Amino acid sequence: MSVYSMTGYASAQHSVAAASPAGDSAASPAARLGLEIRSVNSRYLDLTFKLPEELRSFEPALRELLVRRLKRGKVELRAALESHAANLVAEPSTRLLQRLNTIQDNVRTWLPLATPLSVADVIRLTAGSTGAEHDWQAELLALAEQVLASLLAAREREGARLVLMLQDRMAQLRSL
Repeated sequence: MSVYSMTGYASAQHSVAAASPAGDSAASPAARLGLEIRSVNSRYLDLTFKLPEELRSFEPALRELLVRRLKRGKVELRAALESHAANLVAEPSTRLLQRLNTIQDNVRTWLPLATPLSVADVIRLTAGSTGAEHDWQAELLALAEQVLASLLAAREREGARLVLMLQDRMAQLRSL
């Protein structure tokens, strides 16, 4: 029987490549998903999730994964999503600009003192709308499995060290 410590840490990252604009086989990383799990001693299983808004919908699946494999500990799962394309300003489509203009006209009909949209507002509102959103479910759950396995291995290593320490102390007490 293995002894597991409640304390542990594990992290991993996964990059998603984007096709190059020229259409050739060269690809550059479009986004990077980072995941880390920290665990400290607790009598019960206490889960905390710190997820970006794009990954919030996957919390139930992540919770189910953790509950299935962990029994105790105060566990924090933190995810970070870094998009390399986020720094690029994409040109909004004509259709999207027309839609924003219609919405603005409707709002200003009811609220005549509302300020018109600025160029910065339009860019912020249309950011990410030009390309298809990436579905992170498969990558996130695979990465969570990997990080959870690393966490369990770290907790087992720490538990083995605790066993050796306790056995050493017991030997010292017996010798007294």
